[in-house]
Amino acid sequence: MAVSFKELGLVNTRGMFEKAMKGGYAVPAYNFNNMEQLQAIINACVECNSPVILQISKGARQYANQTLLRYMVPGAVEMAREAGSNIPIALNLDHGDSYELAKSCVDFGFSNVMIDGSSLPYEENVTLTKKVVDYAHAHDVTVEGELGVLAGIEEHVSSEVTHYTRPEEVEDFVTKTGVDSLAISIGTSHGAYKFKVKPGEAVPPLRFDILEEVERRLPGFPIVLHGASSVLPKYVDIINQYGGQLENTAGVPEEQIKKAVKSAVCKVNIDSDGRLVMTAMIRKYMSEHPKEFDPRKYLGPARDELTKMYIAKCELLGSDGKA
Repeated sequence: MAVSFKELGLVNTRGMFEKAMKGGYAVPAYNFNNMEQLQAIINACVECNSPVILQISKGARQYANQTLLRYMVPGAVEMAREAGSNIPIALNLDHGDSYELAKSCVDFGFSNVMIDGSSLPYEENVTLTKKVVDYAHAHDVTVEGELGVLAGIEEHVSSEVTHYTRPEEVEDFVTKTGVDSLAISIGTSHGAYKFKVKPGEAVPPLRFDILEEVERRLPGFPIVLHGASSVLPKYVDIINQYGGQLENTAGVPEEQIKKAVKSAVCKVNIDSDGRLVMTAMIRKYMSEHPKEFDPRKYLGPARDELTKMYIAKCELLGSDGKA
């Protein structure tokens, strides 16, 4: 049975982004796959009074079961309300790859869907995106489109090279599709290996010239950055210290994220950093407590550390205190 996101206590991103652009900050969009990640996101955003977008990928939806997620999310909303917080919470499909998937998410109560046709020829991307927009808008669900392809790997989304967004296409794309926000490619990338750099080598700067030209062509239009995890060295080191093998990882420097947020970027996606924190703390605990087998004992510290990291991300994006 179809359900409206409004019945679940969620909001779409329209008002969120309008407020963020006026306030000069970005709304964090955190991916989650399990209960502990969801708890950490809500706890962090309640503590620092930040709006938040909960993100579920196609793979996460399959992993957690779409029906279970349908009931977990309103539980998270109620969790925030019981804590005395009225922070706005949106639920977004991350990198939807088909009309059928996007439609299903709308019917299951998502308040925003991202349709990623960026790997398709331009006109096919327009056609697919518009089809999703037409269905979603009929249910007051907002839609994020994408132009340009990010390098890296994130579940079913992968590319060996970056295809930067072509600013000359953005006006036509937004006009023809009716999307509410646009993800662009300016040099960020998916996963923990975002850049091919040697040890000690600097990460290449983001293409702010592309961002500025997009902003000039689409004044006041919400822009989204995907693949914006910093791949925090602290947690990479912990993973490697306790048996991991993450070599030559590199993320987007935080100062570049700060610079992007001062422009039209009003949503920043963060996934890999959450995975790294959980993995680091679980590896550490299990190595230090080899006789322990109660999942709560290692998932609890991982959740607590995640909460701290998410608070720091909200502060980085300037969303703290903006709910």
